Amino acid sequence: MTNNIFLEDLETNVRNALQEDIGSGDISASLIPSEQRAEAKVICRESAVICGQHWVNEVFKQVDPGIDVVWELLDGQLCQANDLIFKAYGSAKNILSAERTALNFLQILSGTATAARRYAKLVEHTAVKILDTRKTIPGLRLAQKYAVTQGRCYNHRLGLYDAFLLKENHISACGGIAEAIDYARRFDAEKSVEVEVETLEQLEIALQAKADTVMLDNFNLADLKKAVAINKGRALLEASGGYDDESIIAVAETGVDYISVGALTKHCRAVDFSMRFV
Repeated sequence: MTNNIFLEDLETNVRNALQEDIGSGDISASLIPSEQRAEAKVICRESAVICGQHWVNEVFKQVDPGIDVVWELLDGQLCQANDLIFKAYGSAKNILSAERTALNFLQILSGTATAARRYAKLVEHTAVKILDTRKTIPGLRLAQKYAVTQGRCYNHRLGLYDAFLLKENHISACGGIAEAIDYARRFDAEKSVEVEVETLEQLEIALQAKADTVMLDNFNLADLKKAVAINKGRALLEASGGYDDESIIAVAETGVDYISVGALTKHCRAVDFSMRFV
């Protein structure tokens, strides 16, 4: 299942990607007779979380609506090396024209989902939620954020428009933490307000100003535990700081509500898929 918000850019993403690849025409595929039909199988060369079904379907639809795509594994499901992912039936030349663009979406979104699943597994013994960030591939923000959910992690704000996140420069320009929160409340009382702090003293100011969420930027473990104790449920606490596998577990065990991880979308490695005609 997916929320329609993640698919708002789908047609445009695919159209732009096809134009980038096919341009004025696929001269290699033009060597194949138009009437020639084919069955193609796509397999995965490694274990991964599958993601990208909607984008792959849209690629084939835009290239040739007559191509039938049949999925063996769906988004969010785990595959093993050499598992069959989907089959495509139809015009041989059009399947070939769609191949690379379809697999590009599949490999990067599956890579994102696979990275998310790994992080989710690391902290599954705690109540913490792993959040993504805005550190996404330009043009693929919604697609990657969808992939994060398929890996069982969670979305932070989608962009600069749907929630306040007041960081060091915002705070400086506004004259202080309390002032920045007050300005945000007056600007749009309906939007969630999150503020970044770097010390326990700043945390107390943010709590007194009634921030909805406080981002604890690069706090050490001892201060994270103190922050949880000071907070006492007054706000949601988000830890941020470039954690490795070992440190993220320790951070999760401090009792913070969220950990934001830019690596979910900016460090993901593309998954290896291969298409072969039967």
